[in-house]
Amino acid sequence: MTDHEYPELRNDYPLSQEQIDSYRRDGHVLLRGVLSEGDAAKWRPIIAEAVRSLSNETRSLEERDTYGKAFLQITNLWQKNASVAPFVLARRFARIAAELMGVDGVRLYHDQALFKEPGGGHTPWHQDQYYWPLDGVPTVTMWMPLVDVPVEMGALTFASSSHREGFLGHIPISDQSEELFRRHVEEQAYPVVSSPMRAGDATFHSGWTLHCAPPNQTERMREVMTIIYFADGGVISVPDNPNRQADMEAWFPAQKPGEPAASPLNPLLYRR
Repeated sequence: MTDHEYPELRNDYPLSQEQIDSYRRDGHVLLRGVLSEGDAAKWRPIIAEAVRSLSNETRSLEERDTYGKAFLQITNLWQKNASVAPFVLARRFARIAAELMGVDGVRLYHDQALFKEPGGGHTPWHQDQYYWPLDGVPTVTMWMPLVDVPVEMGALTFASSSHREGFLGHIPISDQSEELFRRHVEEQAYPVVSSPMRAGDATFHSGWTLHCAPPNQTERMREVMTIIYFADGGVISVPDNPNRQADMEAWFPAQKPGEPAASPLNPLLYRR
């Protein structure tokens, strides 16, 4: 990857102290124009084609459960499609992640394309880090739409400051998580924040921030690419639920709890 080929992925995105403070206070922040409209349009067909070629979902929406209706999910595109790799490994995005978390370096955990089909269902309230064997390790997810996303298409919705509570239970994304966390958000009176986004905008949210997304009520696909980062120097924690065990085997192959979280699947993407 060279500066000449991908200048939009090498140049720094200027973060303000206000944006950093907002992220640390609320557990999420919306950054406008992380990629320009033109650059987002450049990457959209590359990522969309990778999703089409890698997806093996053949069931109708009516045949799927709540999780299956929420989105088409393809992980680890950077290893499965060489054309997508420069996007996932981009210094521009990784530097933002490091500065928001206040760490010297970040590693890749994994990427996910999350395409919500027309008529696709809601994404239940949940915490991402429930799935990750990274207790005590700062984590952040970048969520970038490749198309304009009005709220009714399934824009991400956050419970501001909920990350301060940390772990809230062994509750995977499900109808149960929707009911329990929706009630929790109401009881704690967390502000619920959702904003329309333009292609190339990005939200960054902490691994413990409660979030969800409404159904896609439009006739267009909600095309979103996500990248998950964690602080360099983190240690793999003991998997205390089946999903964490599966994640450890998938993203930290041949590694054990207590070892540095740094398998070949977790390259260092930025160091101060």
